[in-house]
Amino acid sequence: MTKTRTILLIAAVLAIGGAAAWYVTKPETPAAGKKGQTPPPVPVRLAKAVVRDMPLRLEFTGRTEAYETVTLKSRVDGQVQSVTFTEGQHVRQGDVLLRLDPADFQARLNQMTANLAKSQAQLAKARSDVERYITLRAKGFVSEEKVSEMRTAAAAAESAVMADAAAVELARLQLSYATIKAPFAGVVGARLVFPGTAVKVSDTALAVVNRVRPLYVGFAVPEKYLPQLQTGMRSDQKSMKAAISLPGSGANWEGDVRFLDNGVDLATGTIQLKAVVPNQDEKLAPGQFVTVSLVLDTLKEAVVIPAEAVQQGAEGSFLFVAKEDGSVDLRKVRVASVQQQFAIIAEGLAAGETVVTEGHLRLTAGARIKAADAPEAKPDGAVTVGKPN
Repeated sequence: MTKTRTILLIAAVLAIGGAAAWYVTKPETPAAGKKGQTPPPVPVRLAKAVVRDMPLRLEFTGRTEAYETVTLKSRVDGQVQSVTFTEGQHVRQGDVLLRLDPADFQARLNQMTANLAKSQAQLAKARSDVERYITLRAKGFVSEEKVSEMRTAAAAAESAVMADAAAVELARLQLSYATIKAPFAGVVGARLVFPGTAVKVSDTALAVVNRVRPLYVGFAVPEKYLPQLQTGMRSDQKSMKAAISLPGSGANWEGDVRFLDNGVDLATGTIQLKAVVPNQDEKLAPGQFVTVSLVLDTLKEAVVIPAEAVQQGAEGSFLFVAKEDGSVDLRKVRVASVQQQFAIIAEGLAAGETVVTEGHLRLTAGARIKAADAPEAKPDGAVTVGKPN
């Protein structure tokens, strides 16, 4: 009896397991109505291509430069006596910045002045001797040879006076070099020397002065734009304008492009330009990175669409163009330029055609679309408004 019950129990377990396995692995019956159903239209936003004149505006990264800059160095050996400027001070041309100890230079000037006075006295005596010997020659007391000798001595004395006068001038210049002045109006930098510092001629940096009003902005432009640059900077036209801005600050300035380099950089394939910014408020300082916007040309009657309509694929740029039957066509295009929120189409699109600007992710060639703000009627009478993906 026990053996029979055991066999029946095992049979029941196997039956239950088989039923469970069949339930899990049974094929799913397709839902009624899904077979052959047409996919709903994809909600998108659309825009029409228009024709308009568009400026060919390019943006570059530039760096500000001082209009003039100089690192002051001494023209004589000496020792710093005083530093009269404050770091970051605005200075005018001729303002005294540093003074070297003038004692040695003053003593040398005094010595050269004394030598000059001595030479001048000797010259006066030599000239007097010439006049006296000329009188004696007329009376027959001296020969013509003696008179010539006196004249030679007078000429030598005159040359000695000229040499001593030059030495005095040199000593006076060296004394003036002991006072270092600002060569132009600008802003002086940090103190590089202090009282007591020994200074070597043309070696020790004393201070750096930058002229920041106006200011240069240097930037590099690809060489393919060189013809437009040369046309824009012809002497018979107004100078090119450049818009200068600080990234993230919202501050903007306008500058005149004044400098076009005389050659293309072989390493980078770019040519250097410089714009001049007035910088009267001194919000720009030398060495800052800025964004430079330059209008090289104006494209006449260009086909323009919103930039977000252009998509990138393995074979280049393409668009989804809306057709009259409510579907879309995938169209390859060539983009001439992207200017802020607009793309300029050179080939592949005509004015008046409608393109998709939002909702590209669910689109394929031939897909049905509907405008995002167009309501779609449901079988149960409900109405929903499609949202672009």
